Amino acid sequence: MTDTVFALATPPGRGAIAMLRLSGPQTDAALAALGAPNLKARLASLRTLRHDGQVLDQALVLRFPGPNSYTGEDCAELHLHGGRAVIDAVSSALIALGLRPADPGEFTRRAFEHGRMDLAQAEAVADLIDAETSAQASQALGQLDGALSQTYAGFRRDLLAALALVEAEIDFPDEELPDHLAQTAGPVLDALTADLNAALADADRGRRVREGYRIVLIGETNAGKSALFNALVAREAAIVTPIAGTTRDVLDADLIIGGYAVTLSDTAGLRESDDVVEAEGIRRARARAQAADLRLWVRAPGDPEGAAANFFQPEDFVVWTKADLGVTGEGGQRVSSVSGEGLKALHDALAARLARDLSGADFPAVTRERHRRRLVEAVEAVRIARTHLTTAPELAGDDLRRAADALGRVTGAIGVEDILGEVFSTFCIGK
Repeated sequence: MTDTVFALATPPGRGAIAMLRLSGPQTDAALAALGAPNLKARLASLRTLRHDGQVLDQALVLRFPGPNSYTGEDCAELHLHGGRAVIDAVSSALIALGLRPADPGEFTRRAFEHGRMDLAQAEAVADLIDAETSAQASQALGQLDGALSQTYAGFRRDLLAALALVEAEIDFPDEELPDHLAQTAGPVLDALTADLNAALADADRGRRVREGYRIVLIGETNAGKSALFNALVAREAAIVTPIAGTTRDVLDADLIIGGYAVTLSDTAGLRESDDVVEAEGIRRARARAQAADLRLWVRAPGDPEGAAANFFQPEDFVVWTKADLGVTGEGGQRVSSVSGEGLKALHDALAARLARDLSGADFPAVTRERHRRRLVEAVEAVRIARTHLTTAPELAGDDLRRAADALGRVTGAIGVEDILGEVFSTFCIGK
């Protein structure tokens, strides 16, 4: 028999209200044992909860019979007073009644196992809980609503349509079917390949929204990177001194620009150095600049281009510092971390760049690395199948089935057991 589980669904600590969730076949029995029998479905009822003759709390209790519940099982919510003693007492009573504390993500995993959502939607639940920006919440809500699942279902429908043509030629060679039927799947596969490649080309957008857009300050020593870093994050996060090479490591700060999550990184100034610690900091600065979504090439007036120019891309930003001194270079953004001149213009330019890179008319088909890997597998399998259509339709059929399997793994339509741990390992307890 499936265990009945419970978990605290509100943040731990002192609060006005704490909510315990229950799910499983013994939910109704547990409610009755606590003094809340025969509750009407989806109607909040005030009950005095008792166990072993002791009053535990006065609580609002809601009952959600399966299968029309979050998990698909019989569920309940106990809205308790938020004191730690109350939570502990009710939890101990539930354990004594045979329930067990839920594992991280167990409620959502049960919802998946009972067909209440697919894997992509389950991932969206975790993303929605973790969302800190309006863009992250919007993306997670769209995925929870089935936008990503519908995209992959469309890919898979096209793939199975092509597979049907191939298998018809293989399985019914003596029937009055058009000649070279498998080859007619070619245009379908070409169109599908274009769609899959477009989804892969757009893969970074979903990742950047979900994990944060990476902006790195790169430049020579004493160019004003750390002062600009402090000005952008609005706090004294980095040490600023006139001594060249003060910054020795990468310093990260999370902030929100234009409704999007951003990780801003200050880095060591680039120069030749015999100092082992500074040299390691410079190596890390170079690596972070290579991996950035956008580099801000921070330059002081009169400074040579130097090593930072090696990382500069046409769409990166040049930021001239020390504008308060009345001298600046050509092009780029002019700012002063001392007077604040140009900081709003730089912030607005960054917001416009984020909107350009991260907004889109279509929902991204990739929001996690797991999705990208499956797309890569599908594209490669379809490519190989296309080469086999004319000479070896049997092999083409195998390739197309492999591609369909890869796409089905995104939503959990097939091959689910080996990826359940990957999907639910990062969930919080209570969800």
